[in-house]
Amino acid sequence: MTTPARRLFGTDGIRGTANKAPMDAATALRLGQAAGRTFNRGTHRHRVVIGKDTRLSGYMLEPALTAGFIGTGMDVVLVGPLPTPAIAMLTRSLRADLGVMISASHNPYEDNGIKLFGPDGLKLSDAQEVEIETLMAGDLTQALVAPARLGRASRMEDAPGRYIEAAKQSFPRGLTLERLRIVVDCAHGAAYKVAPTVLWELGAEVVPVGVSPDGFNINDGVGSTAPGRLAEIVRERRADLGIALDGDADRLVLVDEKGAIIDGDQILALIAGSWHAQERLRGGNVVATVMSNMGLERYLRERGLGLLRTPVGDRYVGERMRELGCNLGGEQSGHMIMTDFGTTGDGLIAALQVLAVLVEEGRPASEVCRRFRPLPQRLVNVRYSGASPLKDPAVQREIAAHEERLGERGRVLIRASGTEPVIRVMAEAEEEALVNETVETLAEAIRLRAKVPA
Repeated sequence: MTTPARRLFGTDGIRGTANKAPMDAATALRLGQAAGRTFNRGTHRHRVVIGKDTRLSGYMLEPALTAGFIGTGMDVVLVGPLPTPAIAMLTRSLRADLGVMISASHNPYEDNGIKLFGPDGLKLSDAQEVEIETLMAGDLTQALVAPARLGRASRMEDAPGRYIEAAKQSFPRGLTLERLRIVVDCAHGAAYKVAPTVLWELGAEVVPVGVSPDGFNINDGVGSTAPGRLAEIVRERRADLGIALDGDADRLVLVDEKGAIIDGDQILALIAGSWHAQERLRGGNVVATVMSNMGLERYLRERGLGLLRTPVGDRYVGERMRELGCNLGGEQSGHMIMTDFGTTGDGLIAALQVLAVLVEEGRPASEVCRRFRPLPQRLVNVRYSGASPLKDPAVQREIAAHEERLGERGRVLIRASGTEPVIRVMAEAEEEALVNETVETLAEAIRLRAKVPA
């Protein structure tokens, strides 16, 4: 029996434009009521932890969710702006029944989102999300409790300190960041206080960027999706490393001392190689998505390790890791999941693993963080209307012909976006000219069948 399709929930919670359904107060209220009813089971006092990033709309969604949970008899612990991994951690450590993060990650301030974590700190399953959606579509009066059983709300003042200490504990004992100058770009987001604090307390000279949120400037020309300014500051300040987090600090991009960008694939390779040498890497494999470069796959294979691929989304990476007992996985975009330290992506803790290798090897980041030569890779988006052009036999034949032509020299990845009417056409191979020819030919074949002008 298949699980019914989810309408509100995507691969990473619910997301949309702030103050428009589903990111409005009315929907947030019903979500709190439905999730409250789903998790308000048993005789113990039920508790939910709610965190957020720095978007202005968080002030609208947070009280709406709080009202929904309180109305179902759940106590609410408000922790304010904190990274997504901190909410997952606190949900477990406080023995809460549910964790909520209000954030649209790397999106601009106009958007917002809501992510839910179970008592184990893991993102909810498809079945749980379907159950909540079904309740939201029905009569929720049965979820509401009598006045004497209403929940209470409280604010947890030491929540940032708890996460700071947990992050510091992930850094190897006996090592220090003294004599390192680090530029950290917090994207005016959830980590704007905790990330510079962690680095400073571990001994680094810290140059903070993106630490003045005003409700509107989150991810605006800063953070992991816009590392250009960070690269300039790293060069200007002669820093040893630049760290770029996104709005909720669950993803990471690095910049070496020369200003060159280091993506998630290189970070995965560095951590995997280090952990494998220390016999800390479990499962004999690293889990990544279909977008990861073949260069990473070859690097791991040379060390007797495998690369297991999943659909795009750190949620799928985490699920595969748990199935196979792996403790390292991530995405090219910078999500790094390290189950030794947490249950979801954590940009700051991933950065600390890289810094540990920098300290141990005593070499510059431009040498330490370049673990493999990436194959040329190109991605083109093709818009369409109506039925997916991928169902057209002519398109399927064209794709098959190019896959056969590339053979072991490269690969083709064609997939439909899960959030918009777009076909993503990606190819990678040893020769850049071959990559460009493959992508352009396939994109044009799809455009012709999609009847959408170039």
